[in-house]
Amino acid sequence: MLQVIQRLHARPGTLGPLRVTRLGGMEILGATLRVCVDDLETAIPFYERLASGRAQRFERGGVQVAAIGCFLLMSGPPAELEVLRKVAATIAVTDVEETHKVLTGLGAHIVAGPIASPAGRNLIALHPDGSVYEYVDRGA
Repeated sequence: MLQVIQRLHARPGTLGPLRVTRLGGMEILGATLRVCVDDLETAIPFYERLASGRAQRFERGGVQVAAIGCFLLMSGPPAELEVLRKVAATIAVTDVEETHKVLTGLGAHIVAGPIASPAGRNLIALHPDGSVYEYVDRGA
């Protein structure tokens, strides 16, 4: 199941206008909201109208995914979705390696990564408060 989290991410959208936020030495470019749905085909038209965009679709580890604006819709086997629901959001950063250093310096536990993916690099971090986030960059 963790492999799905490690491999599953789209190019993150942003919430509002693109602004770089600098936190503790890392730059956050935006966030993608992760939404697990029962029926991807039914959900896509709503989110396309909401986000004024077209879905970019792909499949990873048996999970069907549609990236639409700042939304990442996911549908698939309940066991896979159970793991994916634990990740609160996908956060786009300029450099995953620098983010790794910042997060560990602040007391976060790195659950997976950094690893390479087709769209860049990612890592999964458990924050001290128990929240889990995926951090991605677009890589070189």
